[in-house]
Amino acid sequence: MASQGKPLMNKIMRNNPMTDTMSHRFTKAIVRSPARSITDGLRAGDGPDPDPDTFQAEFSAYVTALEKAGVAVTRLPALEAFPDSVFIEDPALCLPKGAVVLRPGAESRIGEANELEPALRRQFADVRKLAGPGFVDGGDIMVTGSEVIAGLSARTNRTGYDELAAILKDWSYASRCVETPPGVLHLKTASAILGEDIVLCTLQMAQSGVFDGYRLIETAPGEDAAANAIRVNDTVFVSAGFPQTTARIREALPDVSVVELPTTQAALVDGGLSCMSLRFFQPE
Repeated sequence: MASQGKPLMNKIMRNNPMTDTMSHRFTKAIVRSPARSITDGLRAGDGPDPDPDTFQAEFSAYVTALEKAGVAVTRLPALEAFPDSVFIEDPALCLPKGAVVLRPGAESRIGEANELEPALRRQFADVRKLAGPGFVDGGDIMVTGSEVIAGLSARTNRTGYDELAAILKDWSYASRCVETPPGVLHLKTASAILGEDIVLCTLQMAQSGVFDGYRLIETAPGEDAAANAIRVNDTVFVSAGFPQTTARIREALPDVSVVELPTTQAALVDGGLSCMSLRFFQPE
């Protein structure tokens, strides 16, 4: 069921030019086709490899859904040298004022950022680049209607956040750093922004205090994987196979369309809906 947190912090709302164009209003997206080398993608467990053809079919359905939600999608070619490159969210952060080329925390993925940079420069007049030595994965960055939240994890460290925070401050965006609960790969593995101040998250994340001040929708028992959802304009995308959580989202957001998408292959390599696109707002 939806739960009501404390009122969203008025100080942040007044002093920071962040709105729903940050959290879920998007006009454009960048995606990268999955490589057949996805079978070598990183994963925490020892499960089966994804099937490249099935992954491609699920990815195509995902892109079509983004377009139906009102987003113009730029599709980049597959990178066989980088098995995880379909998860394009990790090497960059896109905001209305500019884009940041990040430094993924997994060594095998650092080169993805360099491959992505030219595409970002075609879209944004202002592109910044983390110099290091710190690391930041985009999967650890949540952009709400009031702030940018960075979760420390095995892929994002404090040094990386500090460098990113300086860029965000230069663009007048508020940010804060939080501790991602143990056992959670990325902040957005276990949470999603579904409105300016509405967060879908697991019980563990809800109890962590990371989202104090936000309205929370908790995933149903046994459906933690549903927490990696995305809202795109007036549509919420959730992975198929989590009926109770989907029902909770529909109850909490009756004016929003909820669409279930298959993510069986992405899940085999610790990926999900948010990972497969860079979504951003640019006025016409």
